[in-house]
Amino acid sequence: MTSMLDAVVVGAGPNGLTAAAELARRGLAVEVHEAHGTVGGGASTEELTLPGFRHDPCSAVHPLGIGSPAFRAMPLARHGLQWLHPEVDLAHPFPDGTAATLTRSVGESAMSLGAADAGAYRRLVAPFLGHWDTLAADFLRTPWDGLPRDPYRLARFGLLGLQPATWVARRFRGAKARGLFAGLAAHAIAPTSGFATSAIALVFALAAHENGWPVPRGGSQAISDALASLLREHGGTIHTGSEVKRLDELPPARAYIFDTSPTALARIAGLGSAYRGYRYGASAFKIDYALSGPVPWTAEQARRAGTVHIGPTTGAIDAALSAAVQGRDPDKPFLITAQPTLTDPGRAPEGRHVFWAYGHVPAGWEGDATEVIERQLERFAPGFRDLVLARAVAGPPQLAARNANYVGGDIACGAFAGLQTLIRPKLARVPYATAHPAVFLCSSATPPGPGVHGMSGHHAAKAVWRQLRSSS
Repeated sequence: MTSMLDAVVVGAGPNGLTAAAELARRGLAVEVHEAHGTVGGGASTEELTLPGFRHDPCSAVHPLGIGSPAFRAMPLARHGLQWLHPEVDLAHPFPDGTAATLTRSVGESAMSLGAADAGAYRRLVAPFLGHWDTLAADFLRTPWDGLPRDPYRLARFGLLGLQPATWVARRFRGAKARGLFAGLAAHAIAPTSGFATSAIALVFALAAHENGWPVPRGGSQAISDALASLLREHGGTIHTGSEVKRLDELPPARAYIFDTSPTALARIAGLGSAYRGYRYGASAFKIDYALSGPVPWTAEQARRAGTVHIGPTTGAIDAALSAAVQGRDPDKPFLITAQPTLTDPGRAPEGRHVFWAYGHVPAGWEGDATEVIERQLERFAPGFRDLVLARAVAGPPQLAARNANYVGGDIACGAFAGLQTLIRPKLARVPYATAHPAVFLCSSATPPGPGVHGMSGHHAAKAVWRQLRSSS
């Protein structure tokens, strides 16, 4: 007779693995089922272009990963996770060959914005510096999960964060500070004039000053492998190549936890139209490159940066995001780029580099943005195309095929817009619970949302633990 498991997790992305590891560490019998042949989801590493070039198909740089309360509570270093820091965390170059930068040093970052805005930037971040642990714990959770650890500072953060990034950017006089702030806000994959986009910008800026924007040695797969190793150490099992189409295909368990999109959960668990109102957002168009040398940025600071944003003005950034959300073809996309081999040269043959760039396109878009993306890169790195040995291109259909959570190519697993900005996946006291008492959701569609930080899995595991304790 098959024994009853305590929990079965569907999906071995960072949130699913975090939920599974936390429950296994509490002594529960846990099993994970992953459709792909390896664990990882949005935190994986593969040879996408040429042999010896190790690329991250999705996330590559992890400012929220290194500062995640969930990851910090686990001995992931003992399981092989090592963070590597670039000399410059983020560079935002401009057409004149200069760049705004984010580094661990607030003073250095402020001065890169120009004398007119250095003081304004210091005043903006000063109230929150040195308080990452409490701020992260309060920000990276569902708003109604008990009292915050630092109510005063969270309220102060909220007054700023709930504003559109375009409003907060008015504190600055120059294009550099405004451009840097808009680029940070654009990680929401929503127009920077939208509600609460300042919160995204502030969190990423504070993360740079407190913990940096590092890469894991060997690639993002190292995060997933460390979580999987920790899970196995505590008796959990992982089944890869195990696609789940119906709930009754899974072994008997007291709880089922889905690291999937809400619509996939509803289909598999037979919940009908439970998430009918859930909205997915714009997509990414991503290109992974194998290069014969480092990117020839005009701005010297960009040549030392782990992450480079390409979008010279706040207007250009907002226009690019608005076009993607409104369904228009990209013309001058805002680009987020990463150059991990500056910090981790072992991910490519000697003297060679891996590099990725993505812009934003409408959901489900089937066009080819390679030309407009490379045109933008050439504006700030003349001669870039001459270094390309190979490229792996992924538009919305390819992104969705690689990861079923990316519906229509939405790498955030849900639009950052309207009430859904704060309420994901729908209004509920426990957003991880569902109409089925034994079924839970732990993906990026739940609070606190996208990013490789494991906090959605962490909070879902807490919800499952409470339910199992109350029913035992």
